[in-house]
Amino acid sequence: MQRTSEDCRWLSLMVAIGLSGCQFPAITVPELSSAPSPLVESPSPASPRVIKKTTLAKANQPVAAKPAPTKPTQAVVKPVTRRAIARRPFIPPNLLVVGGGGDPSYNEISLEKNVLYFQRTLKTLGLKPSSATVLFANGNDGQQTVRFLKSGTIESFKSPTIPYLKAASTRDNVEAWVQKIVRQKSRAPTFLYFTGHGGHSHDYENNDFRLWGGDALTVQELTALLDRFPTQTPVVTVMAQCYSGGFANLIYQDGYPKRSVVPHNRCGFFATLKQYQSVGCTPAVNEADYEDYSSSFFAGLSGRSRVGKSIGSADYNRDQQVSFAEAHAFAKVDGQTTDIPISTVENWLFDQVSDKEWDVILDYPIATILRFSRPDQHYVVTALAKQLRFDLKFSYTKNYNLVAINENDETESTLSTRLAMELVHIQKEHQLRLSKNRQKLTVLNRLQKCEAGSIGRP
Repeated sequence: MQRTSEDCRWLSLMVAIGLSGCQFPAITVPELSSAPSPLVESPSPASPRVIKKTTLAKANQPVAAKPAPTKPTQAVVKPVTRRAIARRPFIPPNLLVVGGGGDPSYNEISLEKNVLYFQRTLKTLGLKPSSATVLFANGNDGQQTVRFLKSGTIESFKSPTIPYLKAASTRDNVEAWVQKIVRQKSRAPTFLYFTGHGGHSHDYENNDFRLWGGDALTVQELTALLDRFPTQTPVVTVMAQCYSGGFANLIYQDGYPKRSVVPHNRCGFFATLKQYQSVGCTPAVNEADYEDYSSSFFAGLSGRSRVGKSIGSADYNRDQQVSFAEAHAFAKVDGQTTDIPISTVENWLFDQVSDKEWDVILDYPIATILRFSRPDQHYVVTALAKQLRFDLKFSYTKNYNLVAINENDETESTLSTRLAMELVHIQKEHQLRLSKNRQKLTVLNRLQKCEAGSIGRP
């Protein structure tokens, strides 16, 4: 069911913790559409009761015939891990936070609190909160634009109260920051965090992030901005808005997924797939009730939840530092929401999997696929399998039918989809490494090296 902006607004007035994803009115942006987002479909009665790839990210796109997949074997080239990456002197990263809605009607206080949590995360990681440039909503003009619920039910507005707030989240300010860093010829890693609202293009390939004043920044426009950075400069994005998965296309030339992968050292982590709305926008003020991708991601990265609670370490490969990929893995298990998180390398692998491969992989015993997993992937598979009551000796498909996943339970259905995708990513990477395709392995290793980085001090 499609949720409109007004639906979400009134729902949040009725329910103090209304953590529902919202789609917002279309604005004048190339290829922007107000078409509803497709939902994950239930398999037809004549089909096996198991999630199908066609229900996820191949809307309106024909699937080309591809060779049948190979069976798992013991021979495997070990993937790139952070242990294999040479340690270098710590260089403080360039940090940019872009947040807020496009106008007061959807500039919820949860977005402001996301920025504050990120600043606390920086401090936990040994960095100064003031080191991040923050562009949020209307900036410092004093207008009361942040929407919140007073006493749990009364809609109110206040001015942004974010320490070190630099300016408004406008296109000019984003472009000016990028140009400033580029002019400095900085070789420091660059980290971009977007927390706000998103829209989508007609094919979900050129989705956008909403900026203050009704503007938006599309996938292709952001890609053009990132092209200004030196090829070897690591650039990492974390995006929590609706349809954020479309920004996985920033690794392609001009942001077009049908073109080649650029040689730039860039990657990203996204709350959900390109066709889906994400959760997290709410005017409720109690952070203990917040559940969204960035909350889980930064908890995994720092070891502290947004309410200050210490959590178990996400250092799954035990190299004494939590990587972006490990924080992403933590979020896949921690987030009990309808989001389906995905990263650039996962999206790249996903696009190379045919429907036939998808079905065959999910017929392998889970324990067999786990033999080729990295520590972070192993954690995701075993943790999700435990939550779903799956037996690792059996295949995903057999488990799905034995357990009888409740497809009307959005959370359970989502967790099973996350598990299916994790298994497919592991096996597809294994097949690529066995293929010894030099071009694809170069892309795979570069993306994994980027995702294995971190913004904290070693």
